Order: sequence, then C-alpha cells, then structure tokens
Amino acid sequence: MNQQSYLSIASEFGTPVYVYDANTIVSQYQRLKNAFNGKDVKLHYALKALNNINILRLLKQQGAGLDAVSIEEIYLGLRAGFEPTDIMYTPNCVSYEEIQEAIKIGVHLNIDNLTILEKFGKEFGSTKTCCIRLNPHIMAGGNSNISVGHIDSKFGISIHQLRHIQRIIQHYDIKVVGLHMHTGSDIIDADVFLRGAELLYEAAEFFPDLQFMDFGSGFKVGYKENDIVTDIEKIGHKIALSFDKFCQVYGRDLELWFEPGKFIVSEAGKLLVQVNVVKQTTSTVFAGVNSGQNHLIRPMFYNAYHQIENISNPEGEKKLYSVVGYICESDTLGYDRLLHEVREGDIFSISNAGAYGFTMSNQYNARLRPAEVLLYNGTAHLIRKRETIEDIYRNEVELDQLKS
Repeated sequence: MNQQSYLSIASEFGTPVYVYDANTIVSQYQRLKNAFNGKDVKLHYALKALNNINILRLLKQQGAGLDAVSIEEIYLGLRAGFEPTDIMYTPNCVSYEEIQEAIKIGVHLNIDNLTILEKFGKEFGSTKTCCIRLNPHIMAGGNSNISVGHIDSKFGISIHQLRHIQRIIQHYDIKVVGLHMHTGSDIIDADVFLRGAELLYEAAEFFPDLQFMDFGSGFKVGYKENDIVTDIEKIGHKIALSFDKFCQVYGRDLELWFEPGKFIVSEAGKLLVQVNVVKQTTSTVFAGVNSGQNHLIRPMFYNAYHQIENISNPEGEKKLYSVVGYICESDTLGYDRLLHEVREGDIFSISNAGAYGFTMSNQYNARLRPAEVLLYNGTAHLIRKRETIEDIYRNEVELDQLKS
C-alpha cells in the first residue's frame, strides 16, 4: 500500500482508523509456518493481539488454531467458526467457574496453578486431559512487562515444583497431554527458546502421555528502520533440530505448537490519525492529533516505539516534533520525531499498530474507539464501525430518584 492509498482510506472512513493489510497477515503466518525445517507445526494465533472476527476468519482459512486467555475470547473464536478443539485456553488468575465453563465447551485447557490443578483433578480425574504451563525462570525480552517467564512472574507453575505436580497428577490420575512455556516478547536469541526447551525436555520424564509441546511465541518484529528482529528461519531451524532429538529420546514424535500474535499482525496494521493542532512551547513543538493513549497505549505502557510518518506532506522540509494525543494525560505517541513539516489537518500514519492496538483501546475521557478497515483482495472493507456516543451510554442505568 502506498501513501496515497492510505490517504484515500482516511478520506473515505475518517480518522482515527485502524487499517490492516490481509496480505501481510497471511505472509507472516506462512513465513512462520514454514520456518521449522518442514515440520508441520501447529500455530495457535493469540487473539488477544487482534480479535476482529474477520481477522480470525482470515487466519482460520490459513489453517490456524487459536490461543485464548479468557472465556470471552473463546466465545469470539467459536463465533468465528473455530472448533473447540482448535482452541487452546491459557487462563491466569481466573475463577474456577470460568475454567469449568471452558471445559464444558471442550477446548484444550492449559493449567498454570497448583490449586487449580488439584480442583481439576478432584472434579475430572482421568476423564479430561490438560496441558501444564511451566515457568522456566528465564528473563526474556529485557522488560518485566513483556517478559513473563522470570521468577517473579505470576504466569505458570515453577519448574522447581515438578515433584508437587507429579504428586497431584498421580493422586487424581490426571492425564497431562501437553507442556507449555512462554518466556516473553521481543525475543531475538534462539538460545532463550532453547534454554526453555531443554527444561521442558527434562520435565517430560514426569509426563508419559504427552501429545504436544507448546513453546509460546514472542518473536520480535521491526519497529524502526534497521531494527533488530527475530531471524525466524534461524531460530526455527535450531528449534526443529532440538525437538527432533528430544522426540527420539522420548520414544515417539510429539506435535510442536506455537502461539504467535504480534509476529503475525503487528506489521500488518497502521493507525491513521489527523493533526488537530501544531503547538510550540519554549522547548518543544507539539503535533497534537485526534487520538492518544485511549487508542494506542503501547508507547505509554511499554515505552514502545512506533514509527510515525506525515503522509499528507511527503515532500515537506523535515523538522522535529513530539507527537501527542488529545487525552488529558501525558499521552505522547512519539518524542522528538523528524517529520516532514506538519500542518493542521495533516494525516499521520503510525506503524506496527496491528497488535495490541485496538484490543487495548478504551473510552477514557469519554472518547470513542476508532473504526477498523481491512485491505482484502485490493479493496478497503470496513470491519468495525466507529463508536458513537450512544455506545458510551449503552449500559448505563439511570436512577429515577436522581432525575431532576
């Protein structure tokens, strides 16, 4: 897509608007699928990254399964046409009642808590299977917000509690068919995966009924020019070799699973926003846009970098601006960016907005969530309407006693 095409979308659908390129999503999915030495890996797309029904159906056409972290995400997957057996449910700190509901639906259950494992055993024993999520105590990604396999993480059962896990599954005759780990995001080093893999391989001796191993995901994509990214082919080659060796030792071939989210959809998405004001202070020139942390919270939450381009004035002289939002917080989308000269009314394109953009958006300051558009077969399709003020009113209940 060229800049003029995005300008046409902004004109047709208004701003702010999320735009996703179906070709990029399919390309990233197939690239990952083919990265493991010809192994038929199973990819369960992490729909927390982007959960529009059309995106889910697009990935279903490619053969993807889903990784869900809530009962509501399970419902989204079922609505998009996925079978329960295509869905891995990996909850954390949810109620046992929610887990019971998921079991009734028939999805794969991934357990990351000893007390939940005991409850599961008491109720279901050998009648239902499960997967165990282990915490390998590996710091990955360099940021505690995106690294979830370290010792202080709330995710997973400690790798050092294997004997306890074994006692529970033996006592209740639980059939564990999968082992899972997810060390974090923005991983560029194959050794991080391989260290975790070796721990899972060693743990496998406690679980004779395994059918698969799920290595999570966290592959890094590029956010800026010349950024360091995951060499997925190199990592895939190393993981496939180590997994084949493990299967020989284990005595039979297991399935190799991953749960990519950001790797598949991040680069496919752009957020188009319009410049409301250009404001110069004693130290900074601000470009204030009609969006903010309510639509794209990653820069504030993770200190994430998203490339920003002024696509309305591509030939203008480059100047320094800080791009900020219209929210009553310090919602800076980009500090000191060298942009083509900015004028009120210009359209900015914010890259890498496909993952954790819309799904983390909110209605703070009573602002409305944006529309979503999918570029599919050469045409821009509206796949989510822009919210209206009625959407904010919708679930409020007015008390008659307070009406004047």
